[in-house]
Amino acid sequence: MAELKLVELSASTIVAVNTLSLKPGQEQYLAPVSYGIAATVINPQTSWQRVVVDGDEVVGFVSANFDPDATEEHFRSVLWRINVDADDQGRGVGRFAVEGLLAEARARGMERVNVIYEAGDAGPEAFFTRVGFTPVSETEYGEVIAEIRL
Repeated sequence: MAELKLVELSASTIVAVNTLSLKPGQEQYLAPVSYGIAATVINPQTSWQRVVVDGDEVVGFVSANFDPDATEEHFRSVLWRINVDADDQGRGVGRFAVEGLLAEARARGMERVNVIYEAGDAGPEAFFTRVGFTPVSETEYGEVIAEIRL
């Protein structure tokens, strides 16, 4: 593994982000990448999107939103999406992306970062637990709301 870097989403990386592969069963827990990218257009002041690169290769994508004025507290600092290419999962790419996100949240004066996910056997819960998220409640639809306090 070369040195991982977080870079801004750009015209030169967007195609690679859209072609990141998933392991079997993961697709049911993830909306299309284009949904996450659209958030930048809708909320450019609060949206934060980065691509994880390993050398010249795009290996991951992370999208978050920082809106201290959001009416629901768990939306003030929230990880919306994290994708790591199937071939690169298990080698620290996701943890690296989350650490970058946490650094950005601290720099913005946030007290926590939340994530909302659907529980399930092939879902992201084990990953979120490994990187430090703790379940704190549920949405009205039964999704898990978890947080990392900064």
